[in-house]
Amino acid sequence: MMLSFPRFQVPGLSPYHEEQNEYRRAFSKGTALVASLLIVLGLGLDFSLYNELFEVLAPVRIGTALAILLVYLVLRSHVGAAWVSPLTMLWLSMPQLMISWMIWRTEGDGSIYFVGLHLALYATGIILPVRFFESLAFGLGTLAIYVAACVLHPGGIQDAYRFIGYSLFLLTAAILSSFCTYFNERGRFTLFALRREVAEQNTVLMETNRTLAELKGQLLQREKMAAIGTLSAGLLHELNNPVNYSLMAINMGLAMPAVAADALLKESLEDAREGMQRIQNIVSDLKTFAYQKPGENSQRPFLLENAIRSALRLAGYELKGIDVPVEMPQDTHVLGDEPAIIGVLINLLSNAAHAVQKAQREQPQIALRVQAREGRLWVSVRDNGLGIEPANIGRVFEPFFTTRDVGAGLGLGLSMSYGIVQRHGGTLMVESEQGAWTEFVFDLPRPPA
Repeated sequence: MMLSFPRFQVPGLSPYHEEQNEYRRAFSKGTALVASLLIVLGLGLDFSLYNELFEVLAPVRIGTALAILLVYLVLRSHVGAAWVSPLTMLWLSMPQLMISWMIWRTEGDGSIYFVGLHLALYATGIILPVRFFESLAFGLGTLAIYVAACVLHPGGIQDAYRFIGYSLFLLTAAILSSFCTYFNERGRFTLFALRREVAEQNTVLMETNRTLAELKGQLLQREKMAAIGTLSAGLLHELNNPVNYSLMAINMGLAMPAVAADALLKESLEDAREGMQRIQNIVSDLKTFAYQKPGENSQRPFLLENAIRSALRLAGYELKGIDVPVEMPQDTHVLGDEPAIIGVLINLLSNAAHAVQKAQREQPQIALRVQAREGRLWVSVRDNGLGIEPANIGRVFEPFFTTRDVGAGLGLGLSMSYGIVQRHGGTLMVESEQGAWTEFVFDLPRPPA
C-alpha cells in the first residue's frame, strides 16, 4: 500500500521556486525508487564478478537500498517538502559512497565499479533537476571519494596511469554533468516564465471576452431600446388621435340622459373608457423611449414613482394574477436615466413573474419596496418563487447565463441591469433561499438639494 501525503507549500518561496521545489521533490522521489531498485539488481553483478566477496558486498547493497527507501518516505512527508535539496543530495551520495567502498574492498583503481560512479553523475546532470552548484559539488565529491578509495586500498595505487585516466574521466563527467544541470535549470526557468506569461495572457483574454460580451449585450440593449423608440414614435401620433376621439365620444355618450337611465349601457361605456385610458397610459409610457435616446441625458432628475408605475403597466401582461404590493416614500426624486431604470424594473419584474409562475404558489406575490437611506433610494423586488440554486447565484449577472429554456431568453437582462445600476453609481445585489424566495436590491442617487 502506498502512503499518501497532502501537497505541502513551503512558506516564503517565490512562485517559481515553489513550483521548482515541488517539481524537484517529484523527480527526487521517482529517481530514489529507481536507484534503490538498480542497487538491488546489482547483486547479480557482484555475484558474477566477485563471487568470493558476495557475502560481504550483498549486505552493503541491501542496506544502501533500504536507506534510500527511508529517504524516499521522508520526501513524501511535510518535512521532505521543506528539505527537498538536502534530502536529494543525501540519497544521491549513498550509492556513490557504496560504490567507492566496493572499489576499496575489491581491486582499487582496477575495479570495474568505477563505471557506476560515472552513470550516477550523468543521471544527476541529465535527469534530476538539481542546481548547478549542487551538481558541481556532487561531481567533485564523487571524484574525491574515488581518489580516497584508490589511495586507501590495501594494495595502494596499482596503475598510476590508469588511476589518473579514470580520475580525469570522472572530473570530465562532473563538469559535463554540472553544465547540463545549468542549462536544464535555465530551460526550466524559461518554461516557467512562458507558462506564467501564457496564464497572464489567458487572464487578459478572459477579461477581454467578458468585456466584449458586456459590450455586445449593451449594443443589443441599445438596439432594442432604439427599436422600441422608433416604433413608439411612429405609433404615438396614429394612436393618440383615435384614442382621444374615442374618449371624447365615450364621455359625450356618458353625458346623455338615455345612458343614465340604462345601467347596462352606462357600465359598458365606463368599461370602454377605462380600456381607452389604459391604452392612453401605455402610449404615454412608450413616449419615454420614443423621445429619449438611450445613454443620452442620463443624469436628469425624475420621479422613481412614475418609472415604477410605467414598468408595472408595461409588464402588466406578465404580472396577471400576481399580487404586486408597492411601498414607497413620499419623495421619490432620483437622478439618472429614466428609460434605463424602467428597463431594469421591467426586467426584474419579468424575472420575478417567471419565477412565481413556475413555482405555482397559491398566493403568488412580488413585493416592490422603495426606501430612502444614506442619501440614496434603495429599490427592492422580492418574489415568493422557487429561489435560485446556490451553484447559480454567483452567476446570475454573467452575460448570456440563463436557466430558462432555449429560445426563452438570451441571458442578458440581469447583466445589462447590473451595468445600468453600476453606471448610476449603485450596485445590483441578489439574495435568495432556494425553494422560498428571491430578492433583488439596487440603489439610485438623489438629485442635489
